[in-house]
Amino acid sequence: MLNWQIDIRIDEPFQEPVQESWVRQAVREVVISEGSSDPVELSLLITDDTTLHELNRTYRGIDKTTDVLAFAFQEDTEFPSISDGITHLGEVIISCPQAAKQAEEMGHSLQNEVVVLVVHGVLHLLGYDHESSEDDEQMRSIESEILARLQS
Repeated sequence: MLNWQIDIRIDEPFQEPVQESWVRQAVREVVISEGSSDPVELSLLITDDTTLHELNRTYRGIDKTTDVLAFAFQEDTEFPSISDGITHLGEVIISCPQAAKQAEEMGHSLQNEVVVLVVHGVLHLLGYDHESSEDDEQMRSIESEILARLQS
């Protein structure tokens, strides 16, 4: 993890139920499982439904809240690139109220659901999606493998 920059912000109402260590370990496991040994940088925010609703409406045109959004860093080819040796992945934003609701529906802990959403969001930053059934199957398979390692 040397030289990795993982900026985690947990909004005030969610700092007690969500442990930063869970989030950090999940991020590490995803990036390592994808074979990256290069330094990476990403930001992760755990916040409320209002924030996710606004971001979902603004950037995806969907006027409702969601559980997780991932905004991958995209290099603009119009501007010169300065190579600093760090892979800038992007940002993951998670709704803690949605995570709590889903945890209750699934019959597991908030910790487990937050970890599921972190893994899902970071995989999006690494280029995975679930637009087609094949892509969905591949992404779900990778998620399951990572989650199994985190639970062992």
